[in-house]
Order: sequence, then structure tokens, then C-alpha cells
Amino acid sequence: MSKTRHFISLEEAQAPFFVGLDLGGTNIKVGVVDDLGRPLSWLSIPTQVDRGPEDAAGRMGAAVKQAAADAGLTPSAIARVGLGSPGTMDIPAGMLIQPVNFKGWENFPIRGRVSHYCGLPVAFANDAAAAAYGEYWVGSGREFRSMVLFTLGTGIGCGIIIGDLSIYGENSHGAECGHIVINDSDDARVCGCGQPGHLEAYASATALIKRTEEALEAGRASSLCERLAAGAELTPKLLAAEAEAGDELSLQMILETARYLGVGVVNLMHTIDPNGVLLGGAMTFGGNDTELGRRFLARIKEEVDRRAFALLAERIVIDYASLGGDAGYIGAAGIARVEHLKTV
Repeated sequence: MSKTRHFISLEEAQAPFFVGLDLGGTNIKVGVVDDLGRPLSWLSIPTQVDRGPEDAAGRMGAAVKQAAADAGLTPSAIARVGLGSPGTMDIPAGMLIQPVNFKGWENFPIRGRVSHYCGLPVAFANDAAAAAYGEYWVGSGREFRSMVLFTLGTGIGCGIIIGDLSIYGENSHGAECGHIVINDSDDARVCGCGQPGHLEAYASATALIKRTEEALEAGRASSLCERLAAGAELTPKLLAAEAEAGDELSLQMILETARYLGVGVVNLMHTIDPNGVLLGGAMTFGGNDTELGRRFLARIKEEVDRRAFALLAERIVIDYASLGGDAGYIGAAGIARVEHLKTV
């Protein structure tokens, strides 16, 4: 559970109520929030991808009812449900198309099936967009009118919010900012999607590990060698620990990742000119709570100052997200709220 989570009682809450579903490859987070985005209840169930999408839809429907009961509500008290899911997807049709990490879930009408099992209308969104909306609604972006959220992990997710509107694009592929091109050379690194030069190929956790492995294979001295020889796994967490202990290579790899992210941030600044850019996900190196996290953020800002229009660099707010793992379900509920308001 996120350290930022604080439940309110039903007596404190302001109706109407919404349920958010955050569909992940391992777990599905489910929570009830009130009209102000404050959580009343929360639970998590295993995704169990191999059991197929119909089974998962049924269990999500049951979890919606359980979360409502945990909050002291009947299902009829829930105005709408929001579902944030990994892509690829057709958002208007409520379809999962080819979700990369969900084999056997292709071309599945997930919005309609979850709605069938919970008996409530369901709003459908990309998971990164849902997380972005959560931060915009009640998190680090609540003072912004427009913002970008990068979620840093195995890949790089992104959500763009402009004036209470999530940007999805004509084909439900808007805000795929992990796949903006930052290197057009012939020898550019190849992204996991198969295309060269994408931000994700340079600044994701996967890319960080790959670049570090290449440096070690080239003979770079590092305390990582001893750790790996002792059986440790090369992860961003290990790199962070060694960087904090004074390992030059580990620190260099992390700050190089920040430089690449700075390039990506500038591209978004020059495209939509947002109030702020937030960084979330698993790879934030402790965020503002650690010296390494603060150095990581400062390196991003240095690159922005070097490359962006001076006025934009002066005014942009670049910071860490604050909702942690709760952003997805809270944001999904918030998107459900937006859809509900269109009907009243």
C-alpha cells in the first residue's frame, strides 16, 4: 500500500462515489473514491493472465462489489467504474487489441464484460493516462491546468492531461511518449517495440540495465562486478545502492538516464507547453526523499535548461509524482467521474 494512502469514513465522504480498477500484469488494484478523489476502501486481486480475460473480467466485477461493500456502500451507490488497462487498445470501442504482456487477451471487449459482471457503466482508459489523471486530480499535478506524467519502469508509459481532458488520439495511441524519437542515427538503440531511437530504448529500466551491461563488458571498473559475482541481480535498485555507496559507473549510468529523459521532456514542452512534468513509476531512485533521487531530478532539469526555450525552462515545474501505486486506480475513478458528469 502506498504511504500516501489515507482512508476516509463514509460519514466524511462526499457523494457520488466511483470505483477505479488498475489492471496490471501481476495484480489488479481496486478502490472506491468519493467525489473529491479521497479513498474509502482498497483491495488487490491477482490478475492471473493465463486464466484469460473473461475470468479476469468476472473477478474484476466481483472486486468492484467487494470494494463497495468494504466502504459501506451498496453497488447501486456507485455512479460509475473506471478501468485503466495496458494497451494496445481501442478506447471508444472498449476493446483490448494486442496487449503485449497479456497473451490470449487479444481483441477482447473488456469494458463491456467488466460492466456486465459489476452491473455498472464503465469508463475505459490507458493505464498511464489513468495514472496521469490521478496525479492531475488529487496528486502532484492538482495545481496544474495541463501536465505530462512519465511512468518509469520496464518501459516508459506516459499520460497527457490538458484542461481536464486525457489525450488519447485518433487511434487510442496518443501520449505514447516513451516512443518519441531521440536518436535518428543509423546505429540508434532499438526499442522493445522493434523501432530504433525511441526514448524507451535509452531511459527505461530495461535500457539502463542494458547500457550498464555493455559498460561492464567493455571492462569498466565498478563495485557492481563484485556484487554480481556474489549472485546479485543487476537491477536499478542495485545500481542505486552502489551509486549511493560511491560507485562511479552506477552513478554515471543513472545520471545518463536522466539526461535522456531531459531530452524527452523538452520534446513534450515544445509540443504542448504544459504547466508541469511529473515522474512516477518504479524507477525514481527514492524521489525527493533521497540524495540520489534529487540528483536524478536535477540532471533532468539541467538538460531541460540547456535545450528548451528559455521562457519554458524558467516556468516549467518538473517534479516527482506523489500518489505512488495508487495513482492508477484513483485516476481511473477520476476518469469515470468525468464521464459521469457528462450525463448529469
